[in-house]
Amino acid sequence: MDYTNHNENDGQLSSLIHHQKNDLQKLLYAGFGSRFLAYIIDLIVIWSVNTIVTRPLLRLVNLEDAELWVPMFSAANITTSIIFFAYFILMTKFFRATLGKMILGLSVVSFKGEALSNGQIIFRECIGRYISMAILGIPYLVVAFTKRHQGIHDLFADTSVIKNKFRKLNDTIEERPQTV
Repeated sequence: MDYTNHNENDGQLSSLIHHQKNDLQKLLYAGFGSRFLAYIIDLIVIWSVNTIVTRPLLRLVNLEDAELWVPMFSAANITTSIIFFAYFILMTKFFRATLGKMILGLSVVSFKGEALSNGQIIFRECIGRYISMAILGIPYLVVAFTKRHQGIHDLFADTSVIKNKFRKLNDTIEERPQTV
């Protein structure tokens, strides 16, 4: 008799989870505030690398003031951009999170399968991030209004950022059969 009661409770829980899935996912995925804080931490890391390594190297090889046609294409701007995009691409590829996300217990997840593909990473971290930054960062605000707190770059790549402590719960919700 206890066994039957247990199965009924599981069925009720499954039904409740199914009906509340959208609300639960808003809690499981990282919102705008935590993602913004992680991004600020990442910018500090990138600024530090540029200040400690890149700029002294450019001075050493006498390219500090070098530019192609216009100041926007200076050696400093080009190397800063390369460091910026390489940081996000490589950290996401190898760790599924940047240092900022790691500190806050967040990681990037794919909705296409278990592992992030190289195409998803390049699209999310390079193309999507470039598009979001090109319009003064305003598209990043989309994170606050989507169901899974996805930014434009996440929507392009079919990814999002999840709170690590809720990853197993989210996997359970995603895999649970949809019985109504």
